[in-house]
Amino acid sequence: MRLLYVDDDRINTLLFVEACRFAGGVETETAATGAEALELARRWAPDLLVIDLHLPDTNGYLLLPALRAELQSPGLPAFLCTADEMALVAEPARQAGFDGCWTKPVDLHAILAELMRRRGCGGANSEPAPAE
Repeated sequence: MRLLYVDDDRINTLLFVEACRFAGGVETETAATGAEALELARRWAPDLLVIDLHLPDTNGYLLLPALRAELQSPGLPAFLCTADEMALVAEPARQAGFDGCWTKPVDLHAILAELMRRRGCGGANSEPAPAE
C-alpha cells in the first residue's frame, strides 16, 4: 500500500511514518504543505491519503478534492487528521469526502488497525496482498 501523509508538524509526521513502518507493507511519502502534496502526486500515486486539517497554504477540506483531481481518482480513500475537536470536524470532513477522521495526538492503535485492514483489502492503485 502507498500512503501520502500531509502534515506540517514534523513530530506528528515522524510518529505517523514510524507507525506505517511498524505496520509493514506500507510505503509512505510525506508533504508539509498542500503545494508539496500536489507536486508529489504528479509523480507518485498513493492508495490512501491522510491529510491534516490546518496546513500553511491551504486546509484539508480544499486539498482533498485537488489531490483526487490531480490523481484522477475521485474515490481515493482519505482520512482527515486534526487536533481540532472531533465533534466540530467530523461532519464537515464527511461532507468534504473524507472516509474518516483521526485525532491528534495520533492513536497509533487505531491507525495501525485501519492500515492493516486496508492493506488486507488492497488500495485503489495496489495489487492484491499475497496469500500467506
